[in-house]
Amino acid sequence: MPEVILHHYDNSPFGQIIRLCLAHKRLAWKSVEAPVVVPKPDLSVLTGGYERIPVLQIGADIYCDTAIITAALEDHMPEPSLYPEPFGVAGKMIALWSANCWFMPAVGVALGTNPDALPDAFWKDRGRRFGMKRETFLPMVPHLEGQFRGGAQLVKDALADGRAFIGGDDPGHVDFALYVNIKFVEFAGVQPGDFGSDVAEWFDRVAALGDGNREAWSADQAITHAADSDPVGGSSVAEDSGFSAGQTVSVTTDSPDPAAPEGSLVGLDDSRIVLSRTHERTGEVHVHFPRLGQIVKPV
Repeated sequence: MPEVILHHYDNSPFGQIIRLCLAHKRLAWKSVEAPVVVPKPDLSVLTGGYERIPVLQIGADIYCDTAIITAALEDHMPEPSLYPEPFGVAGKMIALWSANCWFMPAVGVALGTNPDALPDAFWKDRGRRFGMKRETFLPMVPHLEGQFRGGAQLVKDALADGRAFIGGDDPGHVDFALYVNIKFVEFAGVQPGDFGSDVAEWFDRVAALGDGNREAWSADQAITHAADSDPVGGSSVAEDSGFSAGQTVSVTTDSPDPAAPEGSLVGLDDSRIVLSRTHERTGEVHVHFPRLGQIVKPV
């Protein structure tokens, strides 16, 4: 039986999203602590060089980016769903807004008020991989603070009718993605109650999910488990994609991040990209990416 393994670190907001997803689905999972900054050599063995957090591993299938991780969790255990009615999968669109448009304002509030608390290695890493350079980021903090308040007002408005969660009676991905931004700004002393009692009570309901059934594993254990497993996550390569099955390609994010995992293309459609890769420590693994936000190039 393949194990569900999360490569993450505790202070990662995106790692927190997936921990809440795992708790919501009541999945037992293995926790592998990854470094906060590069290099992350053990993680790269599994992914081919992708070093963003989190990464989900199910046996010998490796999922990079929260968008594909949530899809993989839905496939692995459909109930309870991360996309309950009445929103359904429309909740994922709000979650992606939170993780993209509203996340950097949260970073501005959380880190901009005390930038000297962050080591130079952090700024160097984030500048190289995300374009977040101290000299350009800090002057933007007042604007980012205003953008964060604007987003928080939307959350407050959504909860003003007394609903338990953003989509109604049941929590889901949309709640977890919004929650982590509000939690992140606690680093700057901002509390959920600052946005009203509805937001504070919703925040507490989400927080009560916790991390679920978590067991610590080492990176070596995760790599050995990949070697002992066979990849099962594959799909076809769409005929109109401009690529062919078995073609060697690289995948990069549409950001400054230089990571460019390479592999044999075994899946490509409008939702996902799947590469087959082989390493002496892992054997064959399938590395999965979401189609949105990624660039596929022939090698």
